[in-house]
Amino acid sequence: MTAPNSPFTYLPMNNAPALIPSLSIRDLPPSEFSAALGRSFRNYGFAIIADHGLDEALIAQAWDLTARFFALPTEVKACYHISDGGGQRGYTPFGREIAKDAPAHDLKEFWHVGREAQNGLPLPDAMPENIWPDADVAGFHACMVAMFSAFETLGQRLLSAIACDLGLEADWFKGPTYQGNSILRLLHYPPINGREGTEEGAVRAGAHEDINLITLLLGAEEAGLQLLDRSGQWVDVRPPNGALVVNIGDMLQRLTNHVLPSTTHRVINPAAARIGMSRYSMPFFLHLRPDFVIEALSSCTSSENPCRYPPITADAYLRERLREIGLIKG
Repeated sequence: MTAPNSPFTYLPMNNAPALIPSLSIRDLPPSEFSAALGRSFRNYGFAIIADHGLDEALIAQAWDLTARFFALPTEVKACYHISDGGGQRGYTPFGREIAKDAPAHDLKEFWHVGREAQNGLPLPDAMPENIWPDADVAGFHACMVAMFSAFETLGQRLLSAIACDLGLEADWFKGPTYQGNSILRLLHYPPINGREGTEEGAVRAGAHEDINLITLLLGAEEAGLQLLDRSGQWVDVRPPNGALVVNIGDMLQRLTNHVLPSTTHRVINPAAARIGMSRYSMPFFLHLRPDFVIEALSSCTSSENPCRYPPITADAYLRERLREIGLIKG
């Protein structure tokens, strides 16, 4: 399934070879998939899964609604921005987020969908409620709740494979992620040719690592996503059409004491032939529950790899990182 500005011609950013092999969650036996996933994460911090099983009709609807929302007038989108919300729910305007230590703000705008209260259970205290733009984009609420649920189900399946690769019980992550503060982000990188107010050195997404446990990403077929490999070279991430890109976040890196590394990545500006085109992507940031204490697994520490970090709750760590990227103050 292609992004909403498709059909497009893939335009690579450099001549680096396709680095990350595609894995099959369907065809490989569970133990082999778990080992292959762990191997890809250890080598690159990233993995690609072609047969992820997410419903193509639902994805197509989500792309359509995403494009329709971001096509709204700026003043309409601004009505859905929560000024003191740290970008955690609803709309975040263009140019607000900045990668840690980056020289300029990212050239993007986005919408965040969080967990909905279910079965009469209130959301954890640290978790804000969603807002919805259905008055301007009909069907948005129902589609994105379904998309959130589908991503979460797949994410749990991937976490189970990760747990097995780490020598843990297959359901080890279920408790730590129960009512986790996961986020579905709808991302729009507008055309950048001639855009006023663009800071010098600005790119669509500056070099960064994700905050969460793992990120599940749709929409990376359009050129621009790059990872920093172990030799210090930027390499294109080139998934097959419709494939899912998965990467390790800093919470999992911290939990595994760097056994599973969080890899620096970025989205660079397009080649001349695409500079007038929008780019869309849809990452799902799978998070721990807010009160979970992130402490290195004993199986991931040793005299050769001593514990690197003190314990910290997932919510405290999230807020620390949100301050670093300019979404909350103080």
